[in-house]
Amino acid sequence: MIGANLAYVALVVSDVEAAAALFQRDFGLTRTDCAVGETGRRAPVLNVGRSALALFAPGDPFVGGQPKPGLHHIALGAKDPVAAAATAKASGIGMAEPEPRPGLNGARRLLLSPEATAGVQTYLSEPLALGAPRSGVVERIDHLGVASADNQAAIDAFSTRLGCPLESTQTDMEVQLTVESFTSDKYGVVFHTRPPEPVGGLRVAFVTVGDCELEFLQEFDPRADTPMAHDRPGNTRQDQGAIARFVAARGPGLHHVALRVADVNGALAALARKGYTLIDPVGRPGSRRALIGFIHPKSLFGVLMHLVERPEI
Repeated sequence: MIGANLAYVALVVSDVEAAAALFQRDFGLTRTDCAVGETGRRAPVLNVGRSALALFAPGDPFVGGQPKPGLHHIALGAKDPVAAAATAKASGIGMAEPEPRPGLNGARRLLLSPEATAGVQTYLSEPLALGAPRSGVVERIDHLGVASADNQAAIDAFSTRLGCPLESTQTDMEVQLTVESFTSDKYGVVFHTRPPEPVGGLRVAFVTVGDCELEFLQEFDPRADTPMAHDRPGNTRQDQGAIARFVAARGPGLHHVALRVADVNGALAALARKGYTLIDPVGRPGSRRALIGFIHPKSLFGVLMHLVERPEI
């Protein structure tokens, strides 16, 4: 199994130092400054459970010059990236570069072919030597949301070929109920309920990498195209529309990060008191019997993130 560990997730943020300070102060994450390749620069890396968030500025060559904030790539931990790459190649996952290059803190890394990994930019990287995470409001990364064009291809790449366990699959659907009434001065009122009509939905697959999951989200009702309204709580139809627009504009790829907390409503209330703009002021139902709450990207320097509270089953 190649994906037994998730070394880090690379995030592009509009203000690296301010974002790092925010994650330390308001989320209780521990910061380690790591050397970036052979550039002589350093980047803040924040421990989250057994993984980490690495922060970079727009246009940084380490994240391929990505010009806009968001998630850029993941790095699967491998003690020997060359041997892991050979295993991946034997299973049908090719390499995007011939030789490993220095990554964070000198750890060698190799990029897998994005075409073979369902659009998720995935490196094989030697593990990072980071300090122990602090005990705070955030327990770990719950999952990384992936805007998917084909969940079956994603499962084939990460589960069948790379050996990452398929944790679960589900369908999220929003339906509309229409009730007709027939009112007569002689016969009274009769109500008739029509069959439920789907107005938006997502096919979801969770694949385990390290101590979190990749959440592949594929829209399946192209009739629904609801703009995301940041001034009111989200819903399944909005989620589906957001995924559809992301894939249409950028192609499949990493979409958002979700952090696991013990009390989502308490955590959201604490962030609201600190001035964060919330898409969901209280937790709403999410996948895997969770309560979720999205934070507006403008409060996180362009990164889409939500909190998750859910039971272990």
